[in-house]
Amino acid sequence: MSVKVGVIGGGQLARMMIPAAVNLGLDIRVFAENAGSPSALAATAVGDYRNIEDVLRFAREVDVVTFDHEHVPQEVLRELVAQGVALHPGPDALLYAQDKLVMRQKLSELGVPIPEWARVDSVGELDMFLSTNGGVAVVKTPRGGYDGKGVRIVRSGEDVADWFEHVGALLVEELVDFRRELAQSVARNPSGEIVAWPLVESVQRDGVCAEVIAPAPHSAGKIADVADDIARTIAEGLGVTGVLAVELFETTDARLLVNELAMRPHNTGHWTIDGSTTSQFEQHLRAALDLPLGATGVHQPWSVMVNILGGPVGQPMETRYVGAMGDFPTAKIHNYGKESLPGRKVGHVTVIGDDLDDACFVARAAAAHFE
Repeated sequence: MSVKVGVIGGGQLARMMIPAAVNLGLDIRVFAENAGSPSALAATAVGDYRNIEDVLRFAREVDVVTFDHEHVPQEVLRELVAQGVALHPGPDALLYAQDKLVMRQKLSELGVPIPEWARVDSVGELDMFLSTNGGVAVVKTPRGGYDGKGVRIVRSGEDVADWFEHVGALLVEELVDFRRELAQSVARNPSGEIVAWPLVESVQRDGVCAEVIAPAPHSAGKIADVADDIARTIAEGLGVTGVLAVELFETTDARLLVNELAMRPHNTGHWTIDGSTTSQFEQHLRAALDLPLGATGVHQPWSVMVNILGGPVGQPMETRYVGAMGDFPTAKIHNYGKESLPGRKVGHVTVIGDDLDDACFVARAAAAHFE
């Protein structure tokens, strides 16, 4: 009888776990928010991840539970553990991916380099922070923000007065003067084994990841070593099991600062499906099952991943396959099975090769077929 792995969340991350699970002979089951989710191929339950009875009913039918997202409430997670459900990552680790204020406090305790920050509970407290940090800062809602949502650049406490009224305490950080954004992904299993993929560079547009280059150009040596050490320190310090993505700023004075964390496969690791010996999705499943972790070497010197944002409005992506595949046969196209909507991540294209400029051109041009 095959091992049953349950994934809470029916998005594209769960969808991309399916081929890895099939290859390993695992019985993968998905708890989806709706019947038309991207992971419908493996969705065996539909319900509300905030409802403990719905989630428990699903969890009792599998051997281990992991996640497509970090939004399952702590009270649900802890009840699952109390009922004997194996969770990876567990609630104690997930807490730091769910609450940015708690995350910043813990990273400070671990000695990890992070931006100057503070918890602010009022317009006046935010104005005090601004007065000692150059008059401009980044304010984030502690919970729920992603892809640029829940983030504002402010010059006055009044700029987020509505958030104080409706959200409560906020996280304020210095506006970092950075030259580029990087991401370091690692995986850790319950036995404590940790492996890391190459450091990557990510390009953001309107707060959304648009491109990823692996490895990050001009990062060999000190930068890569520091990023690796930071990610391993966080994975061990937080007790992460599964994939951990650490988003980083490389500052203009050559420092690395931690920006965000994700305790699951992450957009900046999608290139590993085609470019690495072990994809982040296979690795996440291995880690959840406490199996030995796979090698993280690369097939070619460069991998370039370009997100397909929006897609062909009013048409499925498949209508553009002939043109994209015919013009760029080396491009690997990944379709998330989502309806095309402006700004929505509906797929990605990955190109690997020994010439970075050529890989960038082909990946961007192939992705452009789906605009």
